[in-house]
Amino acid sequence: MHKTAQMRKLKNDELNRLDISEFKATKKIPLVVVLDNIRSLNNIGSVFRTSDAFVIEKIYLCGITATPPSKDIHKTALGATETVAWEYVEETLEVVKSLQKNGYIVASIEQAENATMLENFPISKSEKYAIVMGNEVKGVQQEVVSSSNHCIEIPQFGTKHSLNISVTTGIVLWKFLEKLKL
Repeated sequence: MHKTAQMRKLKNDELNRLDISEFKATKKIPLVVVLDNIRSLNNIGSVFRTSDAFVIEKIYLCGITATPPSKDIHKTALGATETVAWEYVEETLEVVKSLQKNGYIVASIEQAENATMLENFPISKSEKYAIVMGNEVKGVQQEVVSSSNHCIEIPQFGTKHSLNISVTTGIVLWKFLEKLKL
């Protein structure tokens, strides 16, 4: 039998979390999230919360994606709409092209021909990235996929062919954080 160390859950005041002004002043990882027509306000809130945890630069909310303030976004964001920079732009393609002009490598997170599996996607600390997350039913718009520099796929081995957008965002952001900050 393995003896384990004594473990005690930490209290919130022991977590040494940043306050809002400290968060805004902290260096962000060079990563932007683009939400392409996300329907669920809870998913939007979850993306904000995960983006705060992993100190990303900004979130673009596009198309039908709702914007703060919203009770349902706030329910899952838990205040992250106050910390993470965000902007609404109606056309996702406009955001993609603007980011590319500003030196970002844009990757749609989608199952597509010639997609690169997430674990094989090369991430360099000398680059800036944007990931595009798609609609819960239709995924990322084809015109956006076609205009992206890359398409990244998360390998899956079960019977389902997709993951929830908030789960997908968490997995992808963690992979980028590993390479860009840790």
